[in-house]
Amino acid sequence: MRRSKFSPQQIAKILKEFDNGKSVDEISREHGVSSAAFYKWRSKYAGMNSKELKRLKELEEENRKLKQMYATLALDHQMAKEIIKKKL
Repeated sequence: MRRSKFSPQQIAKILKEFDNGKSVDEISREHGVSSAAFYKWRSKYAGMNSKELKRLKELEEENRKLKQMYATLALDHQMAKEIIKKKL
């Protein structure tokens, strides 16, 4: 999965600039971010400060790792069941 080139602090700063009156076009040109990405950030992170945003990113990463671990264990469990079934 591709990682964002913007840190949570940078995203919070960019969103704050919009709240202070800058247009989306100005922000897009200045920071090199597409307007679609900006609106996605705005819908997802509106009202968060940089600490909350950083914590959210950490939790999302941890959740992704846990899902991967669960998928691996579930696959191992299914294979073990099939092996036991074949032996009987």
